[in-house]
Amino acid sequence: MSENLLTIREMCDTYDVTPRTLRFYEAKELLFPIREGQKRLFTKRDRARLKLILRGKRFGFSLEEIRQLLDLYDMGDQQATQLQRTYEVAQQRLQDMEEQRDELNEAIDDLREQLKWGEKILASFAEEKKAAE
Repeated sequence: MSENLLTIREMCDTYDVTPRTLRFYEAKELLFPIREGQKRLFTKRDRARLKLILRGKRFGFSLEEIRQLLDLYDMGDQQATQLQRTYEVAQQRLQDMEEQRDELNEAIDDLREQLKWGEKILASFAEEKKAAE
């Protein structure tokens, strides 16, 4: 096998994904492996795109956002447009994630308060039960 091409198994092992995941990204036209009969061979470009897809998914980007960002690669401006748009989308995503974190922290604090209240109620039931015995 050429150093520049990886089989689906090699891609799975290298990037810790399933064959189904790779086929899904291919069907969504995010990856474009070379087809030799039933065999899929992934190029260096496919590997770079997969890294970006996985990173984008980790940060909560939608597949459509990822596709749009990947499509900007070939604009002919040394990826300046792609980088600028990725930066804008990432800033918005970071803001969304920080808001979600703040909401989650607030919910955690509320739940802790409810648990403290519940502890007090349960302790008073236990005291009443002891006093009745």
